[in-house]
Amino acid sequence: MSDVTTVPPDVDAGVVSGVDYELADEVRADTSARAMTVTELAARLRRPKGSVAYHVKVLVDAGLLQVVRTQKVRAIDERYYGRTARTIVFEHPSDEIPFLNDVLAEADLQLPDEVAAGGFTYRHARIPRERVEEYVQRLFEITLEFIAEPREGDIEYGLYVGMFPTNRRIGPVDSDNPQLDAVTS
Repeated sequence: MSDVTTVPPDVDAGVVSGVDYELADEVRADTSARAMTVTELAARLRRPKGSVAYHVKVLVDAGLLQVVRTQKVRAIDERYYGRTARTIVFEHPSDEIPFLNDVLAEADLQLPDEVAAGGFTYRHARIPRERVEEYVQRLFEITLEFIAEPREGDIEYGLYVGMFPTNRRIGPVDSDNPQLDAVTS
């Protein structure tokens, strides 16, 4: 499995006609930890095997899943499906923040602090493009560490990260104190 696969917007499994985006996303997520058969996926997701099989086929055709091994079970070759990459990057229109609607739909902000943990922050800094690329790489590494965690606990958590240019007006850097610009943002 490679580290990153980039998928053009017209191949996104969520927009293919007849595909349940939530189910396709669950299949992609569940196959990130280990390869699974359609039967295993259907049981884990509590969905009909035929529906899961259809979505797996669509994901294979889209290049997001692949058969990673087969095993004979009662004279039938059972296929184990895995992701084509640990990280699948979906290209998106330049005027759209990727996955934001998914995050807003899934975030359960009503759970009390004594039941669930979480946190948010939002910061600004004026930095060179090269540093942005370094931060983005580190953020992707954190997401890979996050999805590699053992599946435990009774709450599923989401991790949403992003770095982007803003349209905020900025003044000149204070040549006497260049750190002041970053601190006041």
